[in-house]
Parts: sequence; structure tokens; C-alpha cells
Amino acid sequence: MKVAAIQMVSGIEVAPNLQAAQILLAQAAANGAELAVLPEYFCVMGRRDTDKLALAEPLGSGPIQDWLARTARDLGLWLVGGTLPLACEPPQAGRVRNASLVFSPAGERVAVYDKMHLFRFHDGERAYDEAAVLAPGDTPVCFDLPSNDGHRWRVGLSICYDLRFPELYRRYATQGADLLLVPSAFTFVTGQAHWEVLLRARAIENQCGVVAPAQGGVHENGRRTWGHSMVVDAWGEVLGVRAEGAGVVLAELDPVALAARRRQLPALEHRRL
Repeated sequence: MKVAAIQMVSGIEVAPNLQAAQILLAQAAANGAELAVLPEYFCVMGRRDTDKLALAEPLGSGPIQDWLARTARDLGLWLVGGTLPLACEPPQAGRVRNASLVFSPAGERVAVYDKMHLFRFHDGERAYDEAAVLAPGDTPVCFDLPSNDGHRWRVGLSICYDLRFPELYRRYATQGADLLLVPSAFTFVTGQAHWEVLLRARAIENQCGVVAPAQGGVHENGRRTWGHSMVVDAWGEVLGVRAEGAGVVLAELDPVALAARRRQLPALEHRRL
């Protein structure tokens, strides 16, 4: 199955971000991608964290969700909207959910995952605290993706900071996942230090493919993100990467090769708790 990790440098207004994403997704589809994954905050990187509050949509209705459904249908893609702000149910004053939504090529929503682990970082120069405006999710989510090659991929969803919590991915592996998605907006500092090694570790230890689209560049709000969107196979090999700037990372994931790796080294069967 050909997959696409979409790298963006999102700005502070939704409409230009969706236009930019549309161009990149059309490029992915034209090059044969079946699955395309947008990065975290693909629709907006606001001047302030609280800008998300005004853009929150109820699940199932809203211009960003409508755009995702329409784009998946028009391009014939399995499309993952990295994250968008969804209203909390029940409502929570001053907080939204940071949610990843999956749409089939028919434009049907098939999965919703709310980011479980919320980033907090302070190094004396930069400070981030997602919990100030985000409500954490509490449920891991998998979905099934029947690809054109006849293989039914079991796909586990995660977002950015989740990457530091291996127990989430091990749970997906024990539920039969063979592909993990990690749409992200890693900071330049933490990404430079840990991004690739964590992605490859999650792939190796769970014997799963990984698709990890990212924000990558200097944004309109002044923030700098690490980028290096990549696709990693179950052996930990990086199949494709883009360091900076908007673009598409395309790679082939082979279920036959994945199954062979698991037979050669059946590490998941050797676990002792």
C-alpha cells in the first residue's frame, strides 16, 4: 500500500491552510497514495493557544470536517485529518479536544481519536502547556483499512506527544495493529533530540509500520517546528523523510514483508509480563 505523510507549515488562518493541504493531498493521490495523513494542527497554528476555542466544531458538523469528508471523497483517499479542535462533550469551559478524524474514500467518518497525552515543556526560553486549553482523551482507537492489495490493515491512532508513551502502542500491537499513525507538531528542540529515535523505536518494538506527518518550519505565529515527516517500516528502516517545508513523503508498505519479519523474529510472542 502506498502511503503519504503530508508535511505542512500551517499559518494562523484556516482557509489558506486547507488550500495548501488540498494541493498536497491532490499530489499524493496523483502519485497513487491510498492513505494520506495530515499533521497535527494542519488546519490552524494560531497566534495563541486559545485561538482554538473559537474554531471548535461539534463532532459531525463543521467546515473543517466537511472539507475532510469532501476531499477524501473527491480524491478517493483514506484521509486522516491530523488534528482539529472539537467541542467537548459535555462542554468544558475554555477547553476543546485535539482530535484526529479518519475518513474513507467514500467520505464517511470511520474513526475519531482524542489526544490522550498533553504536552508540557519549559526550558527557560520556551514554555508550552497544552492542558491549559485541551481536554485529554481517554480511549485508544484502532480502525480497519482494506487496501487495494487485498490486505486489511489494522491501524492504531495517536498524536504527537503520545509518541513518548510506549504502552499506548503496545496496546495497539496486542490488538492486532500493523500500522501506527503519529500526526505531530514537534517543537524544533524536542524533535531534533528525540523524534526519529522514538518513531523507529515504536516501529521496531511493535513490529508495525509507522506514518508520521509533521509540521516543519517557521510558522506565521513565530513558532518553529522540527518537521522530518517520515514513513518507517516494521524493521525500523526509514522509507522516506522530508526535513523542512511543505511537501509529501510517499512510501510503499508491504504486508507480506511485514508478516515475514514477524515470523523471522516473533518478539511479540516472547513477551513475559
